[in-house]
Parts: sequence; structure tokens; C-alpha cells
Amino acid sequence: MADKQVIKIGHLKISDHLILGVTNDKLQKGEETFQHCTLEPVLKYGWNEVADALAEGSIDGAFVLAPTAMDLYKSGVGMKLILFTHKSGSVLVKNKTANIKNLKDFKGKVVLIPYQLSVHNMLFHKLLAEVGLKPGTTNDPEADVFLEVMAPSMMPEAVQYDEEGEIGGFIVAEPIGTQAIASGFGEEICLTKDLWPNHPCCVFVVRDEVINNHADAIHEITSSLVKSGLFIEEKPAEAAKVGAAFLGQDEEVMKKVLSDPPDRISTGELYPVVEGLEAIQNYMCDNMKIMKTKIDLAHFVDTRFAEAAGAK
Repeated sequence: MADKQVIKIGHLKISDHLILGVTNDKLQKGEETFQHCTLEPVLKYGWNEVADALAEGSIDGAFVLAPTAMDLYKSGVGMKLILFTHKSGSVLVKNKTANIKNLKDFKGKVVLIPYQLSVHNMLFHKLLAEVGLKPGTTNDPEADVFLEVMAPSMMPEAVQYDEEGEIGGFIVAEPIGTQAIASGFGEEICLTKDLWPNHPCCVFVVRDEVINNHADAIHEITSSLVKSGLFIEEKPAEAAKVGAAFLGQDEEVMKKVLSDPPDRISTGELYPVVEGLEAIQNYMCDNMKIMKTKIDLAHFVDTRFAEAAGAK
């Protein structure tokens, strides 16, 4: 029998990618078997690494930020969006030493974001707009708040060692925020689910040639990921154990992320809804001007795998 196709999927150590960890755990323990492929999660340490690996084809697919995926597609990377990997799941955290009492106190401060083309950037932009503040870079004379892109895993340490309180805080995927709060360096301002309930964020994308040549494998993986999402919602305590190992995180932190409140992150409805993606694209094009042109989302999103997997 020929060797099974190895499917490499890029991801970060964030709760948004936990369904991949649960599927991998089931495979490792022999609780699930793939007939058509061998799954190989490929750990990356920042979003630029994921984007570069997708573009050059050193990975077959990835869990990636929805707007980053749109941008890669627009730039000519042949791939499709197969599934949402979660909904909600991020948090805005203030630095305890920065003396932030309300949103206006972010004026003159640096705020860390995981990537420019991220839902985090979009939601923070909306929040600042509501109080009349303009985000930008340090060399933008009109900016009130200075955004700095940083890999999620580095954010808690950046805040920990910011004794002057120059960093106002950060907006990021869990469990990074809860980790910083548990360590005593940060305080929660709000959860992103309260800014936009059930918002899309990370998506599962697969390169076209992999879909065309190994559709059975992608069906198998998608079906398992959907089941993993339901498992996380049904058994958060067990999922927290898996998450602690997969994300290199404290189990108590993972328990809080998955259950307090229960809808902090949701993994039970992963069907890729175009309307949510459209809202992101429109805001980033029309309000933020960081996307120059729009893509045809109906052509980018391939729902047949999610449909076959029974995704809700």
C-alpha cells in the first residue's frame, strides 16, 4: 500500500487553533484514524511566518486570520477558505502600569496588535473611533494611539517589562490575554465577543493543488475538525487538558478560556458564513483603507467540505 499523503497545516499556539490540537490528539491516541492522509501540524511563531509558508507552498494549508487569508488570495496565492476554526475568542487587555481607566486614556500609548490584517485591528479601530481617537504608527503625526505588530506569544512579556507604562495594552487571541491577567501584569477591558458577538476571526485555508489532488484527505480533516469543535463545547474540562499540552499553556488558564464565560470562544458553529467575511472586508476597505481592493468572497470560500462534514 502506498504511503498516505502528508498534509501539513500551519498554526500558532492560540485557542483559536485548538480544534487542530484536539484532532491531532485523537489521531495520536488512536481514537480516530485517517484513511487518506497523515496530518502534520506545523507550529509557527507569528502571522508573517504563516502567511509566508502558505504563499511559498511549504505548508498545504493553515489556520490563519481571515483578512490575511483574503489578502493572500488577492495577491495570487491559489487557495480556498474551507472552514471557520472558531468564533469570538479574543480579549482587549490593559497594562496595569499604564494607568488606563477608560478608552480615551490610550491616547499617546502604544497598543500591541497581532497583525495589521486582523479582526483584532478592526475591532480596536472601531472602539477608538467611538471615542474620537485615531490609531496609526509612531511616524504618523495624526495618530493618537500607536499600533505595533507583535507575535501574540511575545505580548505578555512586553507588558511585563514595560515599567514606564508606555504600552497601554494589547488585543489578542486567547489564551494570551488570560495568561497575562493570571500573571498579574494585565487587566481585562473587554472580550471581543461583546464588541461583535460570534465574530469570525481565524479560518482554515487549503492550497488549490491540495484540494484538487487530495479532496478525500481534506474531507477527512474537515470532518474531524468539526467534531473536535463540538467536543470542545461539550467537554471543556477535557479540552482544556488537550489545550494545555498543544498550546504549552497552564491548564487552569485553558479552563477559564473555554468556560468562563462559556461563550468567550465558540467552536460549535464552524460553517464559513460569507456575510461575516464581507463585514470585515468592507470595514477594512471603506473605513480603515488597509485593504485596497475587494475580492470575490463567493469564489474564495469553498463550502462543500463544511457541508459534507455537517458543520453548523
